[in-house]
Amino acid sequence: MKKIVFVFSLLIATSNLFAQETYTVNGESLTLKTEIEGKLDLLWTTVNNEYRYFIRTSDGTLTELKNTRNADRTYNEEYKSVLSQLTSDQNASTDDVKLTLYSLKRFIDDYNAASDTSYSALSEDKGLLFRLGFSGGVTNNPFVGNPDNKLSLLIGGELELLESKFPRHAGFFQVRHAFENDDFMYSTTELSLGYRYRVINKECFNIYGQFKFATVNFTNATVIGENDVELEVSDTAFDIPFIFGVGADIKVSENSYITIIYSELFAILLDNQGNFSTDISIGYKFNL
Repeated sequence: MKKIVFVFSLLIATSNLFAQETYTVNGESLTLKTEIEGKLDLLWTTVNNEYRYFIRTSDGTLTELKNTRNADRTYNEEYKSVLSQLTSDQNASTDDVKLTLYSLKRFIDDYNAASDTSYSALSEDKGLLFRLGFSGGVTNNPFVGNPDNKLSLLIGGELELLESKFPRHAGFFQVRHAFENDDFMYSTTELSLGYRYRVINKECFNIYGQFKFATVNFTNATVIGENDVELEVSDTAFDIPFIFGVGADIKVSENSYITIIYSELFAILLDNQGNFSTDISIGYKFNL
C-alpha cells in the first residue's frame, strides 16, 4: 500500500513539473503553468502573492494580461482589449470577462472550441461553483431564554452553491454548534438550509444578506426542577424560522476568502427572548 501511495504521489509531482516551464517575458524570467492549450494557450503564475496571466499564440508569442489602476483608483482593463484583438476572428465579447483564472479559462476555452473543431473543450461543469467554509465565533443564542445574556463559543461549517450565470445568488447548507459554559448550561447543534443574495458583488469582496428557511436543532440543557434538582433535558426540533443575517467575503487569494457572518439578527417565525442578537463568526472559505 505504501508503495502505491509513493508511486501515485510521484506521478502527481512529475505531472506538475512538466506542466510548468520557464519563459522570458520582456526580459523577466518566469516559471509559468499552462492551464489551457489550443489555438490560444492560457498560462499563469504567482509573483509575491500576485496572480499574473499570459496568453500564448500559435507562433509562441507571450502577452501578459494586465489591469492597471489610475490615480482615482479606477481600472484600465487593458486585458479586455488584448483579448478582443486576439479573438477578433470570432467577435468574442469580453464584457463579462474578469481577470481571474476561472473567468479566463471559460473565455479561452469557449474561443478555442469555436475557432477549432478539433479542440477538446474542458469537460468540467462551468456553471456550478462550490465553496467550503469553516468559521468560529460567539453567540448569545438570541432565540433561547438567556436571562444573563451569556455568550457561548460557536463553531460552524458550510457548503455554498453558486451558479456562474447568477453570481449574486447562492444556496447553502450549514452546520453550527454552540457550546455550553459554566454560566449557561445550554448547547445545540444546528443543521440548516439557506439562501444568500449578494447586494454588493465585487471582484475583491462582496456583502450579502441571507436567511435560513429550514433548521433542525439537537439541544441539550440543564434546568432546575422541583426542590432545586438539576435536570438534563435533550430535544430535537425542526423549524421553518426564516432567520435573517448579513455577511461579507473578502478575497485573499485566487480561490479563497475570509468571511464575516452576523448570522442571526432576527427571525420571522421565532421570538427573540429579550436580548439583542450577538451572533458573530469569522472564518475561511475556498472554492472546490
